[in-house]
Amino acid sequence: MSDTITTDLVRALIAGQFPHWSDLPVRPVERQGWDNRTFRLGDALAVRLPSAEGYVAAVEKEDRCLPLLRGQVPLPVPAPVAVGRPAAGYPFPWSVRRWLPGTTVEAAPDVDRTQLARDLGHFLTELRAAPARQGPAAGRHSFFRGCHPSAYGDEVERSLGLLRDVVDTAACRAVWAEALTSAWPLPPVWFHGDVAVGNLLTTGGRLSAVIDFGTCGVGDPACDLVMAWTYFTGEERQVFREAAGLPDDTWRRARGWALWKALITVAARPGPDPDDVQTRALTQVLADPVVSGP
Repeated sequence: MSDTITTDLVRALIAGQFPHWSDLPVRPVERQGWDNRTFRLGDALAVRLPSAEGYVAAVEKEDRCLPLLRGQVPLPVPAPVAVGRPAAGYPFPWSVRRWLPGTTVEAAPDVDRTQLARDLGHFLTELRAAPARQGPAAGRHSFFRGCHPSAYGDEVERSLGLLRDVVDTAACRAVWAEALTSAWPLPPVWFHGDVAVGNLLTTGGRLSAVIDFGTCGVGDPACDLVMAWTYFTGEERQVFREAAGLPDDTWRRARGWALWKALITVAARPGPDPDDVQTRALTQVLADPVVSGP
């Protein structure tokens, strides 16, 4: 499906359903995500189209949840403007959002990494404090982010079996066991669900917006901490730890989330990790628990 989502398709969808925007230029964004394809619509808008049926539910969820979060968090988040219906051979609902300027962390050459660690930690702290009563409980729609990491226990064991001659399986099992010894003891809080370098925008080297809330919900916020191992290093990691707060048992579950993603990605080779990001993350996960004690 993703190969058929073209500029011409977007123009046809806009012309057929939102003709008042039909004169605006359409162009694809330079760096595309996995779940959706995104196109600029003029200077102020963006069109976002799910790349497969499994990502369709996120359109409705974001349209419902993003207005709840705007004003509750210290940085801009996407603002839904309109929802399109299936047409022109495209079978899914799609959305129009306000365009948020900035460069993703993965593409920005001038990121202040320590400041990013601090700012991201503060953003996640404010996100957790947002009223959660109307938020969707974690589950299948969030790909089980916000649930207990044991939801992916079978995948961890399967990956360790495939990688038994490649990774330190004993060390991995020890990390995983620690992740399973606790659960979120408080009322559910908001989580983003996919805090990653492609979903964080920067301006002038500083975090300026957070995008792609398709896996958001309310539950255990441990899943939002995995950048401690996938991006931050050394002192940056500790700055993130302090800014994001949360007790050590939450960070142990977060380490389990990072371990799961690294293992399933490495086990799927050749797969969607051309730059060995998850291979390096696995090394960091095993080396640094990011907690204050044993």
